[in-house]
Amino acid sequence: CAQALITFPCLIKGKCSHGGALDQTSKIKPTGGINKDSFKSSHGHLHTQAANLATAATSQLLENIRLAAGNRPFLQMVGISKGSSRALCFVIDTSKSMSDDIAVVKTVTSSIINSHVGTESEPSVYILVPFNDPGFGPLIRTSDATLFKDVVTHLTATGGGDIEEMSLSGLQLALASAPFNSEIFLFTDAPAKDKQLKNAVIALIERTQTVVNFMVTDSVVTNRRKRSNNNQPQTRAISESDAQLYKDLAQASGGQAIEVTKDELPVATTIIAQAASSSVVTLLQASRSPGQTDSFTFLVDETVTNLRIYITGRSLTFTLTSPTGATQQSTDSTGSLITSSKTVGNFITLQLQKQLGQWKLQMVSNNPYNLRVIGQSAVDFLFHFVEPSEGPFGGFDALDTRPRAGVKGRLLVSITGSDSATVTEVALVKSSKGSEEIMGVVVPQDSGNYLVQVDVMPAVEFVVRVKGRVQGSSNDFQRQSPTNFRASNLTLSANSGTIMIPGSLFSVPFTVASGGPDQNVTIQATNSKGFDTTSPTLLFLQSGNSTNGTVTLSAPLSTSSGSDVVLTIEAEALDGTDSNYIVLRLSIVNPLNVESSCTKNCSLSIWLMLVLCLFSTRISVSTRVSQSLLLCLSIVALGQLILK
Repeated sequence: CAQALITFPCLIKGKCSHGGALDQTSKIKPTGGINKDSFKSSHGHLHTQAANLATAATSQLLENIRLAAGNRPFLQMVGISKGSSRALCFVIDTSKSMSDDIAVVKTVTSSIINSHVGTESEPSVYILVPFNDPGFGPLIRTSDATLFKDVVTHLTATGGGDIEEMSLSGLQLALASAPFNSEIFLFTDAPAKDKQLKNAVIALIERTQTVVNFMVTDSVVTNRRKRSNNNQPQTRAISESDAQLYKDLAQASGGQAIEVTKDELPVATTIIAQAASSSVVTLLQASRSPGQTDSFTFLVDETVTNLRIYITGRSLTFTLTSPTGATQQSTDSTGSLITSSKTVGNFITLQLQKQLGQWKLQMVSNNPYNLRVIGQSAVDFLFHFVEPSEGPFGGFDALDTRPRAGVKGRLLVSITGSDSATVTEVALVKSSKGSEEIMGVVVPQDSGNYLVQVDVMPAVEFVVRVKGRVQGSSNDFQRQSPTNFRASNLTLSANSGTIMIPGSLFSVPFTVASGGPDQNVTIQATNSKGFDTTSPTLLFLQSGNSTNGTVTLSAPLSTSSGSDVVLTIEAEALDGTDSNYIVLRLSIVNPLNVESSCTKNCSLSIWLMLVLCLFSTRISVSTRVSQSLLLCLSIVALGQLILK
């Protein structure tokens, strides 16, 4: 099939047709069609045989690639192992006041690279996005550790005349490029100038399931503490309301918003070295705002090592209870459950003694707090919200938007790191006091995945928790998505091509509908490259009906071919209580003009086109292969059209 596509056999007289109602060439000799896409196709009686042959050939091709490239590069390429595709990603404020912070980043980067390079825990890719005011970027993305260390070493702090910086623009660019399930660290001592990007950033956090940690220096709280310690006045500070934006984004992603002085930053950055290790898994993530007394439980299984608890918050106490019933309070420095602890700013990190079974953590505080329990393990899970496919082959398609609230929902779950692990329970855990759970019905699939059906999707924030057991193990495992999700009563869809040509307007028609009462919704369209974009700002929705709109954007003529841009379209209720989004990745291709002298009519010649397609990491495994193939086929089709 690939050879037939490349040599454009539509120009060959007597070629067999694909067949089907839309294939008009099937009426030309030789008449009929040879497709076996389904049992109802022209040659449907051979569908099973053809499908089995295609599956075997695909498996053989992938096996050949794995043998040639090696296990680690192969896993990085297909992105099916979270540990193998982990990135070390920094988003750094380079304004003049950040010189001390940048020096810390240089030290941490050098330490991580030197300790992990050449090992199984080496990050698969290194990403750096600087930001300042009024600019952000460029994005540096490389798998070359030496090159990345050199780039970071040459970072300089300049400019930044006013207080606010383009922090969310830099974060948006990083999220658009980071691999699925990455962890990002943003360093700043300034509030965000681009607060309007908050919802777009949350959309990308949900779509990529990426954890974002904020290293904030010079906040009002840290400066107040510094004044009391040193009796030195501080003239610049991030207000509590501005710092709250970073805390909200950290909470949405399951990360931490760490507020420290510049002197304390080197100690706080130990979290980076721990997160940079491969196979980091989340056993529990929760937050309470406003603060309140609450209890949390988590399971520790045989595969988990290096068990840690991260807590951000102030004026709090806790009691830890082990599976054996032993307890240790936060005020007790001599207990046996916590082998080491460290407090810096509003950040507490605890190293726990490993005990198998269920642990309990009781938190007491009137102030907001965030906690995350992590460990290292090969066993983890991947999932997507899905809907039944409307295509001819059945199955399920991953959603590009939030799932619909108040109705049945579906998730497709797969276990990574173990061939013998089975899923026994999947729950949607509400991110509020009491952690109310909505249990799903787990249905094993032939592919090794698990289809999880939920009766009612919650309209409030929730996380996904999976429990199961590895064959031969005496304990269940528990894993949780750090990312907070929510469903929506708004539905949003878009229908457009995926290839932009620099200098040309690109249109994206979209449709918004509401399952609630008549209402107005605001529309915002943003993109990761800052391209000029226009869209309607307000649409009226009638209950049960849909409304259409169009987003247009244009890439400058100087945009390099082969790059891509992520477009996010958001619809939000006027009172801010409900919103939805759709995230589209668009590829930028410059047309190629090829001139050739023909001895006769060029259109009667057989042309050979060789295409090399290079693909960046996609948002999810399920879309990576299909989008890459579509881009290749689109390029070939464009070539065919031009040559004809």
